[in-house]
Amino acid sequence: MTDVSEFRITLTVDDFDAAVRLYRDALGLPQLEDWSSDQGRVLLLDAGRVTLELFDEAQAAMVDDLEVGERVSGKVRFALHVADTDATAATLTAAGATAVAPPVDTPWGDRNARVAAPDGMQLTLFSS
Repeated sequence: MTDVSEFRITLTVDDFDAAVRLYRDALGLPQLEDWSSDQGRVLLLDAGRVTLELFDEAQAAMVDDLEVGERVSGKVRFALHVADTDATAATLTAAGATAVAPPVDTPWGDRNARVAAPDGMQLTLFSS
């Protein structure tokens, strides 16, 4: 039994408006709260269920090689289960993300694409 009831990721971005356009508007993460004040801007977005996936360096290199062709991601990469990988990648690139690699079919049966958010965060989009 765990005492954890919520897993919240805090992402500090250089361009807040670009991040909102990508994550809330283009990706469609519902806005739960706006706690912005004179001291700073903050939105709480609902990203559905969160799981923590731990990779060792060899696994991270293998996934990067499969999705991109070389080791490119940092210590943190978001992986988002979406209904349509190709359509979501196109929507996000139209909203300011950069395509890192085109969609690929994985050996485990998913369709994956890699994009980078305007802040540089790499996102793996995957659909089954």
